[in-house]
Amino acid sequence: MAQNQNAAETLTGAAQGAVLRPGRSADPVPAGAKPDGNQENTIAPAPAPQTEVPANTGSRLAGEVEAQSADPVQAESRQRTLRLMLRQCDRVLLMDFDLLAMNDWPDNFSVASARRSRDLLIFSALVAAIIFLSGLTGFVPAWVAGGGFGAFVIILLLGVPAVRRIYTSEPSYLDLLIRRQRMMRDARKHAEHLEGKEGLIWQCARMADFNPALKNTRFSRLLRLSEQKALPRALSRREHVRVYLIYLLEAEKAYGRVQAAFFEGNQNAIDRGWQKAVAEPEERT
Repeated sequence: MAQNQNAAETLTGAAQGAVLRPGRSADPVPAGAKPDGNQENTIAPAPAPQTEVPANTGSRLAGEVEAQSADPVQAESRQRTLRLMLRQCDRVLLMDFDLLAMNDWPDNFSVASARRSRDLLIFSALVAAIIFLSGLTGFVPAWVAGGGFGAFVIILLLGVPAVRRIYTSEPSYLDLLIRRQRMMRDARKHAEHLEGKEGLIWQCARMADFNPALKNTRFSRLLRLSEQKALPRALSRREHVRVYLIYLLEAEKAYGRVQAAFFEGNQNAIDRGWQKAVAEPEERT
């Protein structure tokens, strides 16, 4: 009898000390069962966490609304700036690469070889003339003087371009100089056409944010001359024309990026319904 009472007390104590551990679901309550009045320590649901609202939330939302309302104005201003860049630098698309590259420019070796041939021809003509004049004074026999005169005439004929082309296809020194002058003159005329009255490349310098290569210091002199409307006259050497061509190529890259940004901004304005920000590039003149 005492053992049964001790066992009952032990089970009762174990039941009262039972704790519902985290991660274990509670046992379902059978249907129709009445709640036990002795179970006072039922687990109440944890209250939902309350989020503290910052005091400056209203001002922050107001700032976002103001920024969104200012977006169309900023977009319109940006589109206007991009359109101005495109209009000022659109003449870069008229660049003739072959004309400014001067791929047929006579190199220094060809010019030096032609000059050496010319000097040899002149020296031979002088020797033949001296022999002929010596025959007139009786210093050399007459037949030698006659040979000198014939050689002198032949050398003079070889110096005539029409006769020279019959014997050789190599250009003379004079031909190479004339070709260089003609190519340089054509390059200056083309640069003058591109620069126009306002100057081209110094206006293209505004697109440096789209191509950092335009900020290179090697172009500073060209930019200054373009701003002074004196660039075409300053292109006196092939190296100057090559630097000018390099700048135009970099400006052409920047122009393409500005044009892409302009059309992207237009599409963004159309998608958001900002009709005032929608613009079209002006026609080139």
